[in-house]
Parts: sequence; structure tokens; C-alpha cells
Amino acid sequence: MGSAVAVALASCRHLPPGRRRYDPKTEGSPPTKTYGRRDEGFFCPCATGACRQAALSRANVNDGPKFGYRVASLVLALGMCGAGAVAASVHNSALRVVVQPDGSYEVLIPHLAAPVLRADIGAEIDHHWFLSGNYPEHRARVEEFHGRLGGGRIVRVSFSGLTSTPVLICNLRLYRNSPFGEIDVTVRNNTKKAVTIQAIRVVEALGKTNIQLGAPASRDRILSDSFSEDDPKLRIYNLGAAPGAIHLGVGSQLIYNRQSHESLFLGALTSRRFLTILRLQAQRKPGNRCQIASFTVDSTGTTEVERIGPMRDAPADSLIPLNYSLSPGREASSERVMFAAGTDYHAQLEEYGRAIRVLHHARVSRAAPMGWWSWTAFYSHINEDAALTNARWLGKHLKGLGFTYFHIDEGYDYARGQYTTPDLQQFPKGMAWLGRQVAALGLKLGVWTAPFEVSARSSVYRNHRNWLVRDARGKPLEIGGFHKGQQGTYVLDTTNPAAQKYLRQTYRTMVRDWGVKYIKLDFMESTSVEGYYHRPNTTALEAERIGLEVIREAVGNNVLLDKDGSPMLAPVGLVDEGRISVDTGHSFWASEEAEPGIAARYYMNRNWFVSDPDAFTVSRQSIYDHSWPNSATPLTLKEAQVSVVLAALAGGMYEIGDDLLTLGADPKRLALAENPDLLSMVRLGRSATPVDLMSYRNRDEQPSIFLLHENSRVTMLAVFNWTEQPRSHVFNVAGLGLPAGRSYHAYDVLDGNQPIPVQNGALRLEDQPRHSVKLIKLIDDSAVRLGAPPGRRSRECSE
Repeated sequence: MGSAVAVALASCRHLPPGRRRYDPKTEGSPPTKTYGRRDEGFFCPCATGACRQAALSRANVNDGPKFGYRVASLVLALGMCGAGAVAASVHNSALRVVVQPDGSYEVLIPHLAAPVLRADIGAEIDHHWFLSGNYPEHRARVEEFHGRLGGGRIVRVSFSGLTSTPVLICNLRLYRNSPFGEIDVTVRNNTKKAVTIQAIRVVEALGKTNIQLGAPASRDRILSDSFSEDDPKLRIYNLGAAPGAIHLGVGSQLIYNRQSHESLFLGALTSRRFLTILRLQAQRKPGNRCQIASFTVDSTGTTEVERIGPMRDAPADSLIPLNYSLSPGREASSERVMFAAGTDYHAQLEEYGRAIRVLHHARVSRAAPMGWWSWTAFYSHINEDAALTNARWLGKHLKGLGFTYFHIDEGYDYARGQYTTPDLQQFPKGMAWLGRQVAALGLKLGVWTAPFEVSARSSVYRNHRNWLVRDARGKPLEIGGFHKGQQGTYVLDTTNPAAQKYLRQTYRTMVRDWGVKYIKLDFMESTSVEGYYHRPNTTALEAERIGLEVIREAVGNNVLLDKDGSPMLAPVGLVDEGRISVDTGHSFWASEEAEPGIAARYYMNRNWFVSDPDAFTVSRQSIYDHSWPNSATPLTLKEAQVSVVLAALAGGMYEIGDDLLTLGADPKRLALAENPDLLSMVRLGRSATPVDLMSYRNRDEQPSIFLLHENSRVTMLAVFNWTEQPRSHVFNVAGLGLPAGRSYHAYDVLDGNQPIPVQNGALRLEDQPRHSVKLIKLIDDSAVRLGAPPGRRSRECSE
């Protein structure tokens, strides 16, 4: 193929003036070494123009789809060329990716002239940054690929020529039958010495307008996922409104322009070794305007987010930067990052969710657990008598509705890291005895653990400190207890065989001796720390996966594991449930804080895991010794409705967080837990779509409108008022994704099924009270049979 390509390119008219043309008759095949920014290239890089087509034609290269096979590899010089020239280009129905002659890449969508994103790549090696623009030599080739998500075309761009510096290889894939692409970067150590990697950069946005969504950036709104489900609390900010004007995302970030309705999404597809951190720095301008100053996406360690999150009070020697060692001849790759752009951000999130499910073999087939848990009912004061009393009430009154799980949270254990030893003051007969009582009631016992935390009180710390992750001085790495009077907390080294044996024995005891059917795994974000492990060159996320694999093997496949505090992606494929937002509690403000996370992560349900939105609380119970604001003031009935509806919309785990005797004494509150429409939503197992996730009105303060199409006749519409003032809404039936021109009836599910008029295809909610939710059942009277759900919801709802 080389000679044919050379012949075609020899006649190219795009060579710079004065450059001699390559003559294959006298000089043979073209050289493979190519030149970039600092030298002019020998050949035209018009990968999409006539020159390339001629080259492929003369070489008789089949450029069509050949799934699973590498069809062709065309090496193209990245040099100076005429106007409009590019080095390589691939496209699918939604996106085009272009590699420019200088080695940078661009992401374009059909209906916008300017690139949505233009970027370089790079890596931090031995604590020095090397960006692709620094390399004097670079080349591109286009290949076919096939993988678990399907097939398509990939552009590989390699950067070399820096003395004693590893090569960088950028891989840009576009899927043929999916509307997204992905990028990863490989560092190949072709030097004669070992190097250390601190970060691998897949996006270093270029230019003053480095992200362009067809309208001023000041109209952008940013959804940044967080390190764990609640650290930091997820908020959706207008550009520049985040603390310090830095929109810091961990795992994924969605940038949406409220004027053009265009969006750009990037999300980590893997979490094998590194954490994906996205940083969008905004710059405030005069006249209350804002622009994007910089945007980067890195595969790196957890230290950056630990420093501002779980270990914000830790001493400096506990914050160990990533130093991943790479020997000569070896290579390391970044995590794979998906990118998508266009006018349907819901579709982008949902495609992302499906991709994670396929890539990680997510455990999503089990029915969502329904039951009771102790934390918001009693917090750490739970004891044997209170537990047994609530178990008996649950078994007698609610088990028949499906509330069969009985979950004891923290308080039963002697110490973190010593769970099989009970706190005899609170559980004198032990957990095996309680497990038998719970089973006799026809219930399934669940327990809380923080699997990799070890407190100074535990026997592991007192007797086996060699089982702990170490700091640079060789001492146990401390992650908690930094203030006077607090107990020290450390990290179990899951790569140590003795620590693995201890983990295995702990969880087997819970399952085999106690009869546990469900286990919560908490505070894993606190233990996801870079440090010195028994197995050399192990990252924090690798260690977490190793520990979870030990636990899964110990408990078997029939015990449900629930990811609580943890990096979001790392546990997928090993856990059955996953927390998606902050702790709830007995206050409206707890629900208000939880809602953005539940809304923003709606696509994770049944894709990453079964969602755990935390427990709902509906009783008049008051909590006087916990941190939630106003938790000592009982919830109003409307505020209780907010809590239970929010939990049902998640479509996953459904747990009552009240003392059941208090709840049972209040028939109106108990009716919320027994509401058949809410139970039907939960049993359906699908999350509701937050219609205004990114387009919510500023005066609504956060997303407020959810849709769940139960079948071709029934749609549930939930409308929240998070504000301190009454709010009114007008919804067009067609705008809700329902067929126009049909007859609909609407009922207020939370108000005795009172009818709500639907007139001229519109439904009006006037002066909805503060701190409330309306749950409306819309029934299509024209539908004669059940079928597929109605069409997609619209981007906006009228108001």
C-alpha cells in the first residue's frame, strides 16, 4: 500500500510552495517518520479530500465495515498544508472527529460550524508535564476496530521525538452504530529507565473558545458528578457559580447551553486503575458575563479529591500523590472516556449508562429491595429491643406489601474493622441470635459495614498493624481522628493475604452464622487513598476492587451488596445496589439536598446497579441529636410526601427510615408507605426521567419535574416545589412526550385521587404550596391496548 499512497500523494497540489514533490520512482516507498509543528511534512494530510480517496483507490483498500478485523491502516503525515486540510478524520451519524496537522483533535457535530471541543493530550511524568504539542514528531493512522460496545473506526495518533521521554499515543474511536465516541491515551516507556506517572491527560482544551455550544458560554450550565454520592454534595451550577468558579467533576461532566440547547458530555467508561477528574475553570467577565478559561480531563490518583473531601483535615504526610511506576518497555493507559454532543442530553446520559452496564457486566437483574432500616430511625442508638420491636411490627403490618428486608445500620458493632464482635451493651445476645428472630418473622436481615476502615479500638489495629496501608514513613496511614478527642482511623490493606483472609472470615460469618442477605458497604471513599500497599505499585482504586472481589467471593452471588460511600464507578459489576445521593433524614432540607443527586444519576438505575436513594421518612418522629437542620421539628404531611415520592422516583431500593411504632400510630403517614401508586412505581423498577435536569428555571433552584411512563396508557408526573413561595406550572401533553389529540384524565395521587382538568391538551397547576410535591397520574383514555411507552419527553416544559 505504501507505494500506491506515495504515488497519489506525489501529485498532490496542496504541498507548500517551493517544496519538492516526492518521486516514488527514484526514492522508493515513503518514509514512515513524519513531522509536526516544528517541521513541514513531506505529504499532504488531506485525510478527507481527493488525495486520500485517490490513494485508497490506487491501493485497492477496502474501507468498508469489517467488524472484528483490522481492514486498513493509513499512515498520514501531520504537516503544514493548504486551507481546510486535516491529518485524519472519522465520523458517525452524530459526530465527526478530526485530527489537525498539528496533532490536536476536534469534536464536531453536523449542525454547528465550529468544533464543540478542540484539544491536545498529555501526561505528567516524573512530576513534569509533557503535552502533545511539545513533541516534534507525530503521525496518525486510521483503523477499523471492534469491541464490546460495537465496531467503528479509530484514529491513533502517536507523539514522539523527545529525548528520554516516553511516547504518547492518543486513541480516538467513533462507534458506527452508536452516537458517541471515546478517547484514551497510552504512555509507552521506550526509554532505558523507569519513570513514574502522576496523571495521563485525555483532554487539554485549546483556544479562547475551547468549548463551543452555539451560544455564549455565559448561558452554560454544568453538571459535575462527585467523588462519591455525597462528597461533595452534587449541585448543578450555572457557569462560574461553583465554588472558586471551578467546576470539578469526578467520573463525568455534562455542559449544557440553555440558549442553544446543545450539550457536551464526557464520562469515564472504565475505572481500572485511575480516577477520572474533569476540571472546568470559569472566568468571570465585566457585565456579569462568564467564559470558560480552561478545561482538562485527567486519569490520575485520588489524592486531589481526598485533599478537598474526606481527608480535608489530614496532615500532609497522609496525602500521598500518585507515583505509578512504569518500567522500560512497558506501557500504561488512561481510563477510557466517552464523549457525546448534540441536542439531547438525556440520551447522552442514558447511552452512557447502557455502555457501563455492558462493559462492566453490571449486576442489575435482581428485584429492588424493599424494607426498613435503623439509621434514620435510631442512628447509632439502635439496640436489641428496638430492633426486635420494629422487626415484629414490619413482619405483621408491611411484609405483605413487599417490605421484607430488615436492615441494622451502625451501632451493633464493637468497632469499625471488628464487625463480628457485637457491642454487648446494645446487642447483648449478639447478631446471630437476632438473625434467627428476624428470619422467623419471614424477613431478611441486612447489616451495615465500612469494610476497609479500621479504628484504633479494633483488634486489627491493636494486633495486626502490618495489615494496614502505610504512609511514606512506613507507619499506618491515618485517614480520620485528626481532632482532639477523636479516635484514629486507618485503612485495611486489601492486597495483604492475611488481611484478605480476615475480610473473608468476617463476611462469611455474617452470611453463614447470622443469616445476612444484604450488606451495606460504607466509607469506601475515605479508604480509597494512595499509599504504600503490600503489593507494590497498587493504586487506590485497584486496592478497592481487590477488596470487593474478596467480599463478593466470600458472600456468594445470592447476598446483595450495596455500595454506599464510594467512588461511583469502581464497584460496578461487584455490587448489586448503589447509593446515588446524600443521606436523607427527618427534615425537608434533607430531601432538598438529596434530590439533585437522585435526579442527576437517574440513568444509573438498572445500568450501573439498582439505585439506592437512601431511606424515606414520613412519620412525625423528631431527632434531637443529629446534624440535620430542623430535624427536631416534625415533618409536615406535605414534606413527608416529598420524601416518599422522591424515593419512589428513583425506581430502586425502597426503605422506610422511621421508628415503625411511631409511624403506625399515624394513619395518614402510614398510608404514604402503603400507597398503591407509589408501590407500583417501585415494582416497575425504572427510574423517572428528570425532565428539567439541566433546563430548570432559576426560580425553581434545582430540577423539579419528573416523568415516568408506566405503559402506553399510564404516565406519572411529579412536580416539586423546593422554594419558599407558591409555584405555578402549565404542561402541554405533547411536551410530556404523550400523543397529542387524545383524551386524557389526570388525578392527584396524594390527594385522594382528586381529578385535575386537562383542557385543550394542557394541564395547569396553580399556586402549588411551598415544600410540596404533586404526583399526578395521567391516563390516556384513547389507548386501546398496552404497548411501548410513549415518545421521549421534550427538552423543556412550558410555564
